[in-house]
Amino acid sequence: MSVAVGTEARSLRRHAGRRSASFAIPLLLAVLFATAIVALTVGAAGIPLSRLPAALGFTSNTTADAMTARDQLVLWSIRIPRIAATAMVGGLLAAAGAIMQGLFRNPLADPALVGVSSGGALAAASAIVFTDSRFGEALRFLQTELLPLAAFAGSLATTAILYGISSRSGRTSIAIFLLAGVAITAIGNAGIGLLVFIADDRQLRDITFWMLGSMSGATWTKAAVLAPVLVIGLGAFAFIARGLDLLVLGEADAFHGGVDVERLKKISIVMVSAMTGVAVSISGVIGFVGIVVPHLLRLVIGPAHRLLLPASVLLGAILMVGADTLARTIVAPAEMPIGILTAAVGAPVFLGILLRQRRLAAL
Repeated sequence: MSVAVGTEARSLRRHAGRRSASFAIPLLLAVLFATAIVALTVGAAGIPLSRLPAALGFTSNTTADAMTARDQLVLWSIRIPRIAATAMVGGLLAAAGAIMQGLFRNPLADPALVGVSSGGALAAASAIVFTDSRFGEALRFLQTELLPLAAFAGSLATTAILYGISSRSGRTSIAIFLLAGVAITAIGNAGIGLLVFIADDRQLRDITFWMLGSMSGATWTKAAVLAPVLVIGLGAFAFIARGLDLLVLGEADAFHGGVDVERLKKISIVMVSAMTGVAVSISGVIGFVGIVVPHLLRLVIGPAHRLLLPASVLLGAILMVGADTLARTIVAPAEMPIGILTAAVGAPVFLGILLRQRRLAAL
C-alpha cells in the first residue's frame, strides 16, 4: 500500500513539474516585460505610465511639450540602454551558473568559483590604480572604456591559464580546473588587497564601488558588447543541453549515451568564461545571481537543461533589472551599488539551499 502511495505521489510531482515547466518561459517573459516597464517609469526623473507610449514613440506626440522631449531623452539615452545591459548581464551570469552546476554535477557551483571574476576584478583594480602612472597616461585615449577592457582582458587571461593548467594530451580535468580556479581566486584577492593598500583615497573609492557592482555606466555601446555573447550562448544551449543532462549520470554513462564528453567540457568552459568575463567587464563583481537563479528554477521546473538554461537567462534578467531599479531609486539621487542588494537577497537564499541540502542528506 505504501509503495503504491509513494508511486502515485511521485507521479503527481512529475505531472506538476511538467505543468510548471510548460508555463515557465511565457510566465518569465511576462514578468520580465512588467519589470522593464516599472524600471522605465521610476527613477530620479519619474515618467508616468500615461506619458510612456508617447515617449517611446508608439503614439503621436500631439502636445509636443517639453516634458515629452525630456522623457524621450531620459528613456532613449539613459534608461533603455541601462535596462538592456542590466538584463543581459543578469542573463549571462545566471546561464553561466546553470552550465557550471551541470558540468560539475553540483547545484552549489558558481562562476566566481573558478576565478574568472577575480581575474577580471584584479585587472580592473590595476587599471584604476595605475591610470595615473606614465603607462596609464599613454592609455588615456581609451577614457571610460579602459576599465571594462581591462576587466575583460583579465577574465580572458584567467580562462587561458585555467585551461592550460587543467588540460593535458587533449583531455580536460574538471577537478583540476575547479581546484586551480580556487587557487587563482585566492591569488586575485591577494592582488586586489595589495592594490587597495597602495591606492589613494580616490582610487580606493573607485575600487570599492566597482567591486560592489554597478550598472550606472551602461550605454548602448556596452549593451552592444553583451548582445553577441548572449545570442551565441542561446544558440549553443541546444548543443550542450542533452550532454549536460546525461553528464548527471557520470562521464562514462554520458559517453555510452553518445556524448563527446571532452568536447562538451571544452564548449561549456569557454561559454562560462566568456559569459562571466563579458558580464564582469560591464557591471563589476556581482555575486549570487549565478548560484541562486539556476537552483531556484531547478526546484520548480526540474533539472532538464533544455528548459533550465533559457529560463535561467530570463530569471537572471528579471532579478538584475529589479535589483538595479531598487539600487537607483531607494537612495535617489544617489545610487546604491547593486552588489549590496544581490548579496542581501542571495545570501539568505544560499543559506536556505545549504540547510535544505543538509536536511536531504540526513534523510
